[in-house]
Amino acid sequence: MAIKNLIFFGLLIFVPLSFLAEWLTWGDLAVFITAGLAILPLAGWMGTATEEIAVLLGPSWGGLLNATFGNATELIIALIALNEGLVGVVKASITGSIMGNLLLVMGLSMLLGGFRYKEQTFQPIVARVNASSMNLAVIAILLPTAVRMTSVGTPEITLQHLSDAVAVVLIGVYCLSLLFAMKTHSYLYDAGMADIEGLDNPAQEAAVATMAKEMSETHKDGHAPNLSLWIPVLLGATVLVALESELLVGTLESATEQLGLTALFTGVIVLPIIGNAAEHATAVSVAIKNKMDLSVSVSVGSSLQIALFVAPVLVLAGWLLDQPMDLNFNPFELVAVAVSVLIANSISSDGRSNWLEGILLLAAYAILGIAFYFHPIVDNI
Repeated sequence: MAIKNLIFFGLLIFVPLSFLAEWLTWGDLAVFITAGLAILPLAGWMGTATEEIAVLLGPSWGGLLNATFGNATELIIALIALNEGLVGVVKASITGSIMGNLLLVMGLSMLLGGFRYKEQTFQPIVARVNASSMNLAVIAILLPTAVRMTSVGTPEITLQHLSDAVAVVLIGVYCLSLLFAMKTHSYLYDAGMADIEGLDNPAQEAAVATMAKEMSETHKDGHAPNLSLWIPVLLGATVLVALESELLVGTLESATEQLGLTALFTGVIVLPIIGNAAEHATAVSVAIKNKMDLSVSVSVGSSLQIALFVAPVLVLAGWLLDQPMDLNFNPFELVAVAVSVLIANSISSDGRSNWLEGILLLAAYAILGIAFYFHPIVDNI
């Protein structure tokens, strides 16, 4: 059994512990910590189950399933926080997820992969396509913020309508990007496929298909998923993630206050790490095996999902939940996203990576994290 799966099994102990902490009133901090640790393995098993089921559905539907559930944990946490009225925390988590995937995950992948291999390569064409999509995401959150800052007294309803319209456009772009990757230009993503067969676990092969790019050539080893096992695992893990997210969000404000953390820092740094931990592990593990094409696909693909799908869905969900959610971000959050996209695009544009570039990405993440830690503004949080 893979080491990662062993860790996931071990962390499952925090699922009952979190419920005990709530039932026995151990305190908000204990509930927050145990619930956060419980979400880590549950998110991992959700991903593994989704990938196994996707194998049987075939490239197109399987790829769509992977793309839809790729950030399910983050979406569940964000929806529950949104329903509780923590709109600022939701916005901060969107910022943190983009930052974390582009800087922390890609940085760790390039660093640890670079320790074993002097230089690693990945598809520069794919990197350029992803860079263009991320630039669009920056524009999408820049404009509502710019409208608010340049038009004194802009009614909230105007920003809401603007954000709703932008959200619809972004979801449309996301769907078209799936069509591009899965159908019309799937050949662009085929170069790295021969390397997939070296992964330890067939479930991990499909994990890198965050945008459904790799599904066409995976699982050539005759692996037959057991649907009677994986469908209940997916459903059970999803329900438990929702319950744990309720505990996490319900104790967030009190626990972060006890820890001396601001809600802004928690939303940008803590929550994205909890929600993305399983994907982080996948990206780093394949990079160590010199599968940098796949590692970049996981890290950048997850960021694209957050920017083009999760964020717009949350905007529209806010309307349904009667919790207005717009794309008017804290200006500092906007700067952080823009900086993350800029340095990630700059480093990945040549299709080559080494350990020093990994250090640069990690340093950028550390600097931004420190800045958020000391940031005094708590507006919208």
